[in-house]
Amino acid sequence: MHVPDGFINAPVSVAAGVAAAGAVAVGLKGARRELDERTAPLAGLVAAFIFAVQMLNFPVAAGTSGHLLGGALAAILVGPYTGVLCVSVVLLMQGILFADGGLTALGVNITVMGVVTVVVSYALFRGLVKVLPRTRRSLTAASFAAALVSVPASAAAFTLLYAIGGTTHVPVGKVLTAMVGVHVLIGIGEAVITMLTVGAVVAVRPDLVYGARGLSAPLKLRVGGELVDAAPAAQAPAAARSPKKLLLSGLAAALLLAGFVSFYASASPDGLEKVAADQGIDKNVEDHAAADSPLADYGVKGIEAPRLSGGLAGVIGVGATVVVGGGVFWAVRRRPAAQASD
Repeated sequence: MHVPDGFINAPVSVAAGVAAAGAVAVGLKGARRELDERTAPLAGLVAAFIFAVQMLNFPVAAGTSGHLLGGALAAILVGPYTGVLCVSVVLLMQGILFADGGLTALGVNITVMGVVTVVVSYALFRGLVKVLPRTRRSLTAASFAAALVSVPASAAAFTLLYAIGGTTHVPVGKVLTAMVGVHVLIGIGEAVITMLTVGAVVAVRPDLVYGARGLSAPLKLRVGGELVDAAPAAQAPAAARSPKKLLLSGLAAALLLAGFVSFYASASPDGLEKVAADQGIDKNVEDHAAADSPLADYGVKGIEAPRLSGGLAGVIGVGATVVVGGGVFWAVRRRPAAQASD
């Protein structure tokens, strides 16, 4: 759902940019309460994983594809404030390095794909975990529902911005129906990816999952076919362990997805591109300012072999996102009291 330059007029793009900057500022302040020395590297990995999975467009209807937005996944794993920052870092890397999503539309994209998805998904997730049984299955089910709803909510947010500042004259009702309709289907894919990823992390390191904190009853884990309480005393050894193994496994998965699996992604236009072409929203689309980037369109300029070019671009993107995101999250992390007073 990366909005290119030319879909939304300058005044609304500027307003969205101001809103996005404000959200990022709030996110930087709030992330200090969510991140510590163990979870800051995890947040960098989450951003890189979202970047990698966004390269994997999956078919959702005839001639249409979709990809992960990632707001729900990031919010549940590392917290809503950090989640906004994760998606913002991904969108910044994509816009600057890969000419994906307009630069003047960066504020629109952060607002629609980052802020809206995080706020909607995390609010629903927290509401569900309060009323569902305190089990790992309930946690993953809540993540599925939250991710599913976040995608059409993002589509509706884009439609609202288009209604205010669209550069073409297409009936808003037609745009809303088309956008929400296709993004409900995309939301199913988002929900499955989010549920599986959250479930996998909770299964091995529940102590690192932000959305599993503060529950009134301990999580239940399945051991030998039976559900047992993951009591605080039992979780203490896990909490004391370094997350290094999880981080290395996650980074390897992100590199594999971006560097190899992405070659087999659907080549069909994504939901926004399809709706824009069908409804005529794209009549005033502008060329990307970074169209001449060596990595534009997720390929390395000068390398003719598509598999090698795309795979190398994906690996570079994952690496850049880890470095930039990890640096930001490490800088804003909460420090131990003794260290903070130095």
